[in-house]
Amino acid sequence: MRRVSQICVLSMLVSGFSGEVRGEVRYSHHDFSSQGWSGGELCVTCHTPHNANTTQSDAPLWNHQITIASYTVYTSSTMNAAPGQPNGVSKLCLSCHDGTVAIDSFGTRVGTRYAQFGRIGTDLAPHHPISFTYDSSLAAVDGELRDPASTPSGLGSTIANDLLRGGQLECTSCHDVHVERNNSGCTGCHTVHPMSTKTLSLRKSNDGSALCLTCHAK
Repeated sequence: MRRVSQICVLSMLVSGFSGEVRGEVRYSHHDFSSQGWSGGELCVTCHTPHNANTTQSDAPLWNHQITIASYTVYTSSTMNAAPGQPNGVSKLCLSCHDGTVAIDSFGTRVGTRYAQFGRIGTDLAPHHPISFTYDSSLAAVDGELRDPASTPSGLGSTIANDLLRGGQLECTSCHDVHVERNNSGCTGCHTVHPMSTKTLSLRKSNDGSALCLTCHAK
């Protein structure tokens, strides 16, 4: 029954949200199947085929408690965009990574295990801005951003098609929660001595700042 539920969730995600699922969650930073509280399930921490949380937009079959925190957002006198409070898929990411919601708070569970690795808190000012409209107009005004409508993303289409969600830059513009590029098991995400973490959650390699330079014309 456990295996069937995983297949149901994954098949619905692939068919209904083809832009969302690109890779393999197993052995990634988001694989909690070895934890007792997950019941050995791979997908259940975030997704469910039944009784999903529909209160948040862009939340595919969502099963995790959603944060209600208020955030200090990025500001800069040289920035032409206007980031707001995180929304859409970014709010889903922050529902573990802001540290206000336990990782094991899913379904009807009230969790007690909070993120340690990747915990960024509610002060987003030191981080890359998210939840703002990134379009041709912004690129033209800024002068140092590439036009998302015509610039190749390196993932098959344009920045707008591959990296933005509803025309907005979100956490998933840079990060792939399903770690598409990891095909090496545990060592694909971790080195052994010391047990440090690689950046395979990025949508593509940032060697030579390649990911950054996809959008930034420097």
